[in-house]
Amino acid sequence: MKPFYITTAIDYSNGDPHLGHALEKVGADAIARWHRLRGDDVRFLMGMDENAQKVIQAAEAASITPQAWLESMSRTFASMWQRLECSNDIWMRTTEARHARGVTALIEAIRANHPDDLFTGEYEGWYCVGCEEFKAESQIRDGRCIEHPSRELLKTRERNTFFRLSQWRDPVLQAIRSGELRVEPEIRRNEILRLLEAGLQDISISRSRAAWGIPFPGAENETVYVWFDALINYLSATGYPDPQYTAMWPADLHVVGKGITRFHCIIWPAMLMAAKIALPKMVWAHGYVQWGGAKVSKSEGTSVSLQEAIDRHGPDALRWFLLRDIGFEHDGDFTFERFDGSYESDLANGIGNLASRATAMLEKYRGGVIPAATPGALDGQSAAAISAWAAAFDANDIKGAAEAITHLVKAADGYITTEAPWTLAKNGDAKLDTVLVDLAACLVRLAVMAYPLMPAKAAALWDALGQTVSLDTAAALRLAESPAIGGVKVVKPENLFPRK
Repeated sequence: MKPFYITTAIDYSNGDPHLGHALEKVGADAIARWHRLRGDDVRFLMGMDENAQKVIQAAEAASITPQAWLESMSRTFASMWQRLECSNDIWMRTTEARHARGVTALIEAIRANHPDDLFTGEYEGWYCVGCEEFKAESQIRDGRCIEHPSRELLKTRERNTFFRLSQWRDPVLQAIRSGELRVEPEIRRNEILRLLEAGLQDISISRSRAAWGIPFPGAENETVYVWFDALINYLSATGYPDPQYTAMWPADLHVVGKGITRFHCIIWPAMLMAAKIALPKMVWAHGYVQWGGAKVSKSEGTSVSLQEAIDRHGPDALRWFLLRDIGFEHDGDFTFERFDGSYESDLANGIGNLASRATAMLEKYRGGVIPAATPGALDGQSAAAISAWAAAFDANDIKGAAEAITHLVKAADGYITTEAPWTLAKNGDAKLDTVLVDLAACLVRLAVMAYPLMPAKAAALWDALGQTVSLDTAAALRLAESPAIGGVKVVKPENLFPRK
């Protein structure tokens, strides 16, 4: 069976990772972990975009060679994503030989299948180094790039190789309308459809030979344009052009930011069609993390330190806040006040407090052993919650999945208040066993539900509940859907989310 192949955008190597990067990475990681719970064989790609003009500028500013700069940046990004518990199993750097091979092969495939799609022409326009892109008039406001308003645009004129993008307008439009290539969420799909309906222009896909980049095959003194090169990383990571690349391709999901949908939803599918390669199944375009109402961006100087954000309450809490409060569809503001509030209400006073109370009662009243009793009223609510959570993840609605967790925690807290297990214990009421098994089953379900969003804390709760199957497998999901946990010994976990 073909694995579930999920990718994130590869990051520019011109500065440290920030919250905007983190939202994308932990969102994709949550989806990857959900698919492992479903029993899918997952391949998860992340990496670095290292052939950009900005790399040379950053290296010069640091007075080191581009290669030394890239090695440092790759370590910085990879270690940050490890700290945020990202579970990617492929790390692609576009300076690797396997990537250059894939880029050359795809260009040659276009040349072989549609030779008229590559032609020489002259381009003159406004170039944004921040975007590494020539900007159309619609992308310029007050003489500046909309995405990078602090940077001056460069008037550039070059003789380059062009890709005949204009002729792929109708095929790409049909692929999106038919669902062959799904573009989600709907707001982004509509944006792309409007761009396509307005018509496409042919694009320059090379630059005059720069000191850094992949030589353009068949064109002297030209380098492959960084965006054309970068998109191909999704394919070169599969082993393309070796025939076995189809064991992974097509990608099931590209996760990208909303600012680069034109590349991923128009140019990339056109490139693949021209090369006669299958299209990815879906592109999901998330919104921006904002700081003070402005997009978090290292190049625009609106970046809050990602290290500081992680240190404040730990990586799991930051993952939760980004995915629950910022969300994975629209833009959202990051403030430390909002982060602190989410931590206290959802985590410290929410799932953390519930886990502490329920396990303490199991230890106090039944020596830590879950009773073998018939479930009660809470069981139906927790079963419905895990169904809602699964449906949300199937739709890549990570915020909805997180909300299913908070709703279940509130239901369990209300159940404790209503049933008053301390009174049942005092009166020797047999209903106490039903309440305790309900709470234990609820915690088992919450551990599984929390796992894609907060893997380390979920694992700590899972272990405290005495569960022995691996939490990142379909067996854990099956157990959560129908908990058979009577007789299992639990312990009160260490404080999962200490109050500050």
